[in-house]
Amino acid sequence: MSRSSHPRSMRRLVTRAGLVGAAALAAVLVAGQASAATVHTSSGKSLNVRSGPHTSSKIVGSVRNGATVSISCQTHGDKVTGRYGTSDLWDRVSGGYVSDTYVYTGSDGRVAKLCGSSSTSTKCSTKGTGDPRGCAKAVTWAKNHRTTKYHSGYYRRCDHIVALAYGFSASGSTTAYVHWTQVPKKYKHAGSTKVPAGGLAFFGGGAGHVMISIGGGKFVSNDIHGNGTYTTTTIKEIKQKWGKPYLGWTQPWFKVNH
Repeated sequence: MSRSSHPRSMRRLVTRAGLVGAAALAAVLVAGQASAATVHTSSGKSLNVRSGPHTSSKIVGSVRNGATVSISCQTHGDKVTGRYGTSDLWDRVSGGYVSDTYVYTGSDGRVAKLCGSSSTSTKCSTKGTGDPRGCAKAVTWAKNHRTTKYHSGYYRRCDHIVALAYGFSASGSTTAYVHWTQVPKKYKHAGSTKVPAGGLAFFGGGAGHVMISIGGGKFVSNDIHGNGTYTTTTIKEIKQKWGKPYLGWTQPWFKVNH
């Protein structure tokens, strides 16, 4: 078995003490509260705590095998194969982040809010971003450039396209996921699906994906209905068709201008 000795589908059953109920070790998040969980490494050694949700992030501490940790929030980062299978989910614990694949939570999915999530509803704004084009004009650009025909400039260039909508020739980020990580917290609405027209919706998984909202739960995205196309879609369709985890939305902030 190439994934691990304890796949994620068995997380509800396997603990270091044997077969016990999930309730004995994990508490599902209740609004605003942290979720308790237990660290289980395959080797029995301590688990590294990193400064960010990446295997390349600086090691800032460690948690011993079998220790109970409190998960304040979760986010998506590098894909890791650990004791509980393969996942890009990372848990925010005291001091930093650990891969969820080494943490017994009682669930194969999230048990805590997305890091930086906010339920506050707001409108799209370019205030403080210095964007050449405002939200309304960017939405108009996106609508006017929709096409079902192949366009070489659109194929696999989602982050480039949203930059074009706002009047830039490039976004300044290497990938959509990197763009998401670079956006300052004050411009971010992690986990929120109430994306105003002009807002940028981001997804994780590898290089990630980004698309612009045109309001009413509709977005314009490249490639979803054929390579090099630029068409109307939804968050649900991106998740179902490409299997990418939704991260949230941001105001139109671009690294190229900062």
